[in-house]
Amino acid sequence: MATYIVIIGPPGVGKGTQARILAEKKGLPHISSGDLFRENIQKQTDLGNLAHSYINRGELVPDSVTISIIRERLSYADCKNGALLDGFPRTPGQAEALEDMLHEFHGRVNKVPYISASNATLIERLSGRLTCRAQGHVFHVKFNPPRVAGVCDIDGSELYERDDDKVETVERRIQVYWKLTSPLIEYYRQRDLLVEIRGDQPIEQVTAQLLAALETN
Repeated sequence: MATYIVIIGPPGVGKGTQARILAEKKGLPHISSGDLFRENIQKQTDLGNLAHSYINRGELVPDSVTISIIRERLSYADCKNGALLDGFPRTPGQAEALEDMLHEFHGRVNKVPYISASNATLIERLSGRLTCRAQGHVFHVKFNPPRVAGVCDIDGSELYERDDDKVETVERRIQVYWKLTSPLIEYYRQRDLLVEIRGDQPIEQVTAQLLAALETN
């Protein structure tokens, strides 16, 4: 039977990095809903144009459009043995739609790795980013500081803090995440599919624990 993995985690926890590593290790395509939206919009597909029409009006893309984009991607030949889903589902309603969808593909969600971390850790990672004005090179005051304060190592331009990297903005992003995602976490916990891994460990350790968890039934 095909293997379908749904990976969940708040912004700043390293979910994207782990998703790419896991997909490669498990030999599964990494399906990021954000990437799918951007690709469909860029290619001006019918679904992409429909999604873009909502985005342009400042509205949320309806579940029906999101689900259709995911369904189309899962129908590709490289998904015949399953896939690793990143960014979808986001709600219990979408999770139920995914169950119905996977039933059509003769599969089901096997595991839901949930990478967690304290708000303090997430804020520390997300805030403090510095971006160069010329080319957009990214540094971090703690994790990747420039050699000279306020100056880009690569092109010598000024480094500045973007509005969405400021502490107050980061805190709001995290609050929104918990509000929206808590029901989904509980949904999969009740179905005994959730596997929680602490994301405030070294990357290699998180990867090892995720792989071990995915091997258990």
